[in-house]
This record gives sequence, C-alpha cells and structure tokens, in this order.
Amino acid sequence: MERHPDEPTAADEQAELEALRARVEQLETRGPAHSRPRLRSFFAVLLILVAAVLTPLSILSSWASDVAGDTDRYVDTMEPLASDPDVQAAVTNRVTAVVMTHLNIDALLADVAPADRPVVDKALGKLGDPLTAGVTDFVHGTVERFVTSDAFERVWSNLNRQAHASVVKALTGEGGGAVKLSGDTVTLDLAPVIDRVKQRLVERGLKVAERIPEIHTDFTLLTSDSVGKAKKGFRALELLGFWLPVFTLVVAAGGVLLAVRRRRALVTAALAVAVGAALLGLGLWAGRAFYLDSLPPDVSQPAAAAVFDTLAGYLRAGIRLVVTVGVVVALAAWLTGRGRAARRVTAMWSGGIGAVRDAAGVTGGPVGRWVHRARRPLNWTVVVVAVAVLLAWDRPTGLVTVWIALCALFVLAVVEFLDDDSTPHLVATG
Repeated sequence: MERHPDEPTAADEQAELEALRARVEQLETRGPAHSRPRLRSFFAVLLILVAAVLTPLSILSSWASDVAGDTDRYVDTMEPLASDPDVQAAVTNRVTAVVMTHLNIDALLADVAPADRPVVDKALGKLGDPLTAGVTDFVHGTVERFVTSDAFERVWSNLNRQAHASVVKALTGEGGGAVKLSGDTVTLDLAPVIDRVKQRLVERGLKVAERIPEIHTDFTLLTSDSVGKAKKGFRALELLGFWLPVFTLVVAAGGVLLAVRRRRALVTAALAVAVGAALLGLGLWAGRAFYLDSLPPDVSQPAAAAVFDTLAGYLRAGIRLVVTVGVVVALAAWLTGRGRAARRVTAMWSGGIGAVRDAAGVTGGPVGRWVHRARRPLNWTVVVVAVAVLLAWDRPTGLVTVWIALCALFVLAVVEFLDDDSTPHLVATG
C-alpha cells in the first residue's frame, strides 16, 4: 500500500512527540519563574506603601528637629507675630488688664506730690469720667503704642530667643526658660513687656506707675489636652530628624528598583508619597479647626490662630514641597513612558514646538543632532535640577514653586526646539 504524500512518517511523528515533550518540560520549569515576578511585585508594592505611610512622619520629624535644634530659625519663625494685629491686640489687652489690677487709682493719686499733680491732671484731663475708665484708656493707649512699635519687635525677638529652650522643654520635657508648661498650656511670661510699659507710662506723665510692682503674667502660646501626651512622640521625631526622610526615600527607591515595571512603579511611588503628604495637610487643616474650637474662653482665638499658623508654616511648606516633587516626578516618568496617552501628549508637545521651529526656518545642525542623541538624558537632567532647586530652597512658597516649574518647562521647550536630526522637512511654498 502506497503512503499518501501528506501522511506523516514515523520520524516526523517522533520529532513532533519530542517537541511536545520539550514544550511540556519548558512549561513545567517556567512555573517557579512566574512566581518570582509576583513575589517581587508584592514586596515592591509593600515598600511603596511603607514609604507613603512614612512620608507624613518624615515631614513631622524634619519640623521637630528644626524647631528643637535651631534657635535662630525658631526666632525667625516667631518674629512675624510681633507685627501681627491679632497678637498685638491680645498682648495689649492682657497687659492693660494686668497693669490696671495693680493700679489703685484713688490711693495712688492721693499720694502724688503737689508739684507732680498738674502733670498728672494734664495727662488725664482729656480722658473724661469716670476716672478709672479714663486711666484704663490711657494705659491701653500707651500699651498699644509700645506693642505696635519697633521696640516691641526687639523685645519679642529677645524673649523668644531666651524662650526657645523652654519651648523644647514644653514639647520634649527637656530644657528651661521663660516659657512655662502648666498642665497642657504653654505660656510666655510678659514681664519684660510690662516693665517697658511702666517706663512709657512714667514718661507720659503717670509717675504713679513707678509704684507698680514687678508683674509676671502669662500669654498663652499653645493650649491643648494633647500637648503633654505628645511629648514622647515629639521627642522620638526630633531624634529621628534628618534620618527618617532619608530612610523613607531609600524605601521608596527600593520599591521602584524591585518592581518588574520600574517606570510604572516610579509613577506609583511618587504619587503615593504625594498623597501621604497631602493627607498630612488635611490632618493639619482639621487639627487647626479642632484646636481653635477647644480653646478656653479667655484665650484670644485670632491670636491663637496666628500662633498656630506660624508654627505650622514650616509643616505647610514641607507638605507643598513633597506634593510638588511627587507630582513632577510622576508626570516626568509617565511622559517618558510608552503608553498611548503619554505618547499622544509628547507628540502634541513635539509637534507644536517642531511646527514653530519649521516656521522659523531653524535647522539644528551639529548641535541639533547632538541634542537629538542626548534628548532623554537632557530632559531628565532638567527635571532633576528643578527638583534639586526646589529641595534646596528654604521654605518655598507657592509662587516660588510655580516659577521653578515654569523655568523647567521653558528649558524643556528649548531642548525640544534644538532637537533636530537633520531629516528633510516639508516646507510650505508660497
């Protein structure tokens, strides 16, 4: 019987069988290999999540180390409060009330020497009756003039410089000074301010103010049930200081390097860190509202809000910085990827700038060819430099961040404009 031409031979069948066995063996050996990428992806995701959780703590540790470790920075932080209208009003009212409690008008005026009485009458004559109300207005005006003067700013700065160690004591339990921690309230002793006000009162003709004894009174900086409870946590964050942000960055980088798709992991890690910082910002906003609502009635809410905002200013700057850097890095990683949407955006960017270059009749020449070859490293260099400038900037504001971003976009546009591989371009004829 003759074999049909299409009928396989025994050798063909044997070869096919061997190929099938080899294929089965290959699939069996690939089983464990498939589990390795899954394991890598699991640990990459885990490290990125840990970095996101550590981001708020890193910002807090940097703030804690900065407040506790740098007296000059603390003084610079608190200095603007001397010219804050709400703080000035609260200090004025507090000092006026304390001075008036130690100023017995009837008894003190009875002891005024006849030679000094005309000066006192002249000082008080325009204030009207009752006399106590007139003296109160006189004292209040004197205090207000001093509190709104440059002299008060100098006293305030010196007081905060001396008090820095006590702020640390209030938050960590170590140190001492003019700031006191009574229960859960951090107070500032205004005795130097009262002493200068007494001098001003005497200079303005109210010599009876010389008899006012030395007065120590408190101006509330912070008050909260959680101040005492936060000591241990604050101390731990202060000790971690610089190292916790570095550790967080290393953990995030480890998650990216361990991932199978590193570009996608970089986008995820950058956005996760940005989200962690944003959550801290939301917590700070909610904490501020809760803090102000829980203040005692005798504490000025506007002044307390000014103090809170000043102390939290460094935190807010850090949050803005981390969110901005995270978004920039994620956007840069996404745009340099091969996704359809990313390629469409980059095509629009390149096409728009290329159209401007062609319309201007500019050819790159040797420079354009070099830029074309080094385009990707140049673009990443621009991003890295922009991020480095933002990180090195001392408390960048929103405007500073916008300007840095605009400068980076301009340089990227210049790189794109110079990118020309000397291929022929269509030229419109007139």
